[in-house]
Amino acid sequence: MMFERVRQMLIKEFFQVLRDPKLRIIIFLMPVIQGLVFGYAVTTDVRHIQTAVYDLDHSVAGRELISRFGNSGYFDIVEYAGNAGEFQALVDTGKAQAVLHIDSGYQGDLDAGRPAAFQVIVDGTDSNTAGIVLNYSSKIVTQYSQDVLKDRLVRLQGVMPELGLVELKTRAWFNENLESRNYYVPGVIAILVTLITLMLTSMAIVREKEIGTMEQILVTPITPLEFILGKTVPFALIGFIDVTLITVVGIFWFDVPFRGSLLLLFFSTALFLMTTLGVGLLISTVSETQQQAMMSTFFFYFPAILLSGFMFPIANMPVVIQWLTYFNPLRYFLVIVRGIFLKGIGSDILWPQMVALAIIGVLTLWLASRRFKKTLA
Repeated sequence: MMFERVRQMLIKEFFQVLRDPKLRIIIFLMPVIQGLVFGYAVTTDVRHIQTAVYDLDHSVAGRELISRFGNSGYFDIVEYAGNAGEFQALVDTGKAQAVLHIDSGYQGDLDAGRPAAFQVIVDGTDSNTAGIVLNYSSKIVTQYSQDVLKDRLVRLQGVMPELGLVELKTRAWFNENLESRNYYVPGVIAILVTLITLMLTSMAIVREKEIGTMEQILVTPITPLEFILGKTVPFALIGFIDVTLITVVGIFWFDVPFRGSLLLLFFSTALFLMTTLGVGLLISTVSETQQQAMMSTFFFYFPAILLSGFMFPIANMPVVIQWLTYFNPLRYFLVIVRGIFLKGIGSDILWPQMVALAIIGVLTLWLASRRFKKTLA
């Protein structure tokens, strides 16, 4: 009898969710569209830096240095300023993110063997972008300085002397080209699945109250556990479908490497869905209207993203905030998804995160089941 009651609940929920064409589009098509949009938008790679030049020296050496910036692939020379006010206006209006300033006497200092000053002015409004721009600039200028030194030694001695320099060779594991998209796209899977399952489940019980079918359910012999199962299983299946769709987009559209086990990804997704469905149902049991449920969902959703490590490293947060992140299931799922996609690691390494998701999932589902009372109080 238990299985029959749960089966009837499942049929009811599937009909209620899938009979609305607009809702079907939101559930199955919108995650794909959002995955494509976020895949392009969510990136910290800095390319095509709009750069202005303020050159007071107009020398061969100055033009060579500027050409190195322009040919680096990172800087786009968009304007040559004639005076200080002009380049300042370019930065103020956002038309230039960086200004290359060469003062008069630059060529003379180089020819005389004196240190030649070169200034890079960066718009520091976005500190992350500004730091990357300065890093690019430092590498270009350092390489240019080494080339100038080598040329000078050749001119003085006729041959290039042997220099005891330390040669640094770098090798990046798991993300060889250091593309931020490979890091963020797997995280987008977790973000979108969290939003969809939270929204669907948080409305589940409240919708029954508002349309008047809760009274009919309450007079049936269905138990709270059966009711919870009937409400969660359909949304869990929808979550698996969305994970599959977004994973396909990430692998075949964005060329994100997938080095781990697909079975482990789905098993970890099941553990994560226990937490999101449990939180959604808990919100639904304490809400009286769908508006309350939606607002409560977003009050949980946005802090969960901010404290997950998706955008900001958890290690950089204050210690108290870092302790709060241990209660955030999204934190653990992001580690699992990125580990499976990029590193190809298995359960022997990811088991602490999986255990944490299982504990949080069981606890939230238990609280939701206890909160649901077979009364109209």
